[in-house]
Amino acid sequence: MPDPVPPRPAATVLLLRDGASGPEIFMVVRHREIEFAAGALVFPGGRVETTDAELATALGSTDPLAAYRVAAIREAFEESGLLLARTESGAALDPAQGAAIALAHRDALNAGSRGFAALLQAEGLRPDIDCLVPFAHWVTPADLSKRFDTHFFLAPAPSGHEATHDGHEAVDSIWISPAQALADAEAGQRTLLFPTRLNLLRLAEAASLGDAMSRAAARPVVTVQPVLEVDAEGRKMLRIPVEAGYGGPLFPAGIRAMVPQVRPAG
Repeated sequence: MPDPVPPRPAATVLLLRDGASGPEIFMVVRHREIEFAAGALVFPGGRVETTDAELATALGSTDPLAAYRVAAIREAFEESGLLLARTESGAALDPAQGAAIALAHRDALNAGSRGFAALLQAEGLRPDIDCLVPFAHWVTPADLSKRFDTHFFLAPAPSGHEATHDGHEAVDSIWISPAQALADAEAGQRTLLFPTRLNLLRLAEAASLGDAMSRAAARPVVTVQPVLEVDAEGRKMLRIPVEAGYGGPLFPAGIRAMVPQVRPAG
């Protein structure tokens, strides 16, 4: 057997707000012609770039996940238009500032003609890496040819700021409760990948945004790398650590169950 392909570092962010019956999450629908997660309902996310690590170093952070946090914030801005950042004095952005920054920089950032560090410098901002709470850690199974090492974070969406999909890699977006997203998938109205579905199930336990953040902060993150097994009845199953907190060690293996919901750069 050949050696496993090394997984690429990736980051995903679950942007939350309070809804009428509990927390709602911002999700996007991937374009059906892209390479990863085509047509699926996913959280914003993608690969950690070298520039993300450089920016994390420039911030002086000693957190081993600092580069992942920067990547999550960059991806959130690219895919939702929501910028998790503060001024150099520590002030949060108001909705008018957030909208103006998105208008001035988002298209150029998505086109690759402007870097995230250049955006921050031009606007006098620092990424708010401390607002992100680690939520989960998934690694693509070792037998796949394209692999990712993905850290999931929770973050409160900036109050009053408008979130919109980019119209290119994401063709639609929605604020939705975890329970509704799961129900829509069960009814065949939406496609959810295996990590997305399990993370929505866990998030559905929370009664509010604050409750979700508190639960995540109190729960140790256990790495999940699904392993494909065949049970006594010949069914394909995915085994994950029960300590990861997803309600069990074995889950049915769907057609797209082992594909991580992140996208390549560019």
